[in-house]
Amino acid sequence: MATLALVCGCASAWASNDAAPASALLGDYTRLAPALKNNAFGQPLVLQSSENSTGLAGDIYAVVPYRLAAVSAAMRAPEHWCEVMILHINTKYCHAVAGPQGTRLLVNIGKKTPQAMADATRLVFRYNETRIAKNYFAITLTAKEGPLGTSNYRIRLEVVELPVKQSFVHLTYAYSVGFAGRLAMQTYLTTLGADKVGFSRLAPGADGETGYVSGVRGMIERNTMRYYLAIDSYLASQREPPATQLEHRLQSWFSAVERYPRQLHEVERADYLAMKRAEVLRQQTLY
Repeated sequence: MATLALVCGCASAWASNDAAPASALLGDYTRLAPALKNNAFGQPLVLQSSENSTGLAGDIYAVVPYRLAAVSAAMRAPEHWCEVMILHINTKYCHAVAGPQGTRLLVNIGKKTPQAMADATRLVFRYNETRIAKNYFAITLTAKEGPLGTSNYRIRLEVVELPVKQSFVHLTYAYSVGFAGRLAMQTYLTTLGADKVGFSRLAPGADGETGYVSGVRGMIERNTMRYYLAIDSYLASQREPPATQLEHRLQSWFSAVERYPRQLHEVERADYLAMKRAEVLRQQTLY
């Protein structure tokens, strides 16, 4: 009985503090309401990015047409995150592994074309799930090291319930970049990535035209959007019969990125589908 009382007492203490994150996210929803209604994306979505001396971060806020329970059921499982992450064109492999220190996601990233596992870079994400309130949950993936001198990766999804069978989601994708990493990125951005841009608009130039942000901010915006569209495609696929869910989300993700060809077009649909079908099959085995 003493143990039960202690547990109940803790639950009450948690409940008194649990409303803060949900209230903060609802505050973001209120603050961003005008931008969610009027933007260039054609959907209730706001994309923000930032760069400082230590790293980069991208944030997407969006309204999705699913109850919190549906979003929670889809996203509160490590293996489901692998089904999400493999949709990203640069993800070559993802496998969830449980251990004494918690669950890890073994993720390999690489080129936008078919690639052997040995040639792709391995990131080890720690999976941390926190359910804070009945109308809110948050999940964070963290990895200490990444490619090209990057580190401290963080992918965080927090979701709060809205009325009318909707939810408000906030996705953060961030990482730190050291000196070597910045040199490697600059090399990429002056060669293969020279014509790449992000989504944020710049102030009008002397020619009277408005351009898009480029460089490392453009890079973080593109990848944040790719991850968000992967989550959105996965949520949509849950309404389909199990046998067709994979094909539905592959087709959905490609169609979604092609709505923004200036930023996200990389390969043709048939090439993407063939590559991803093979990669999904490969990630069923632990490497």
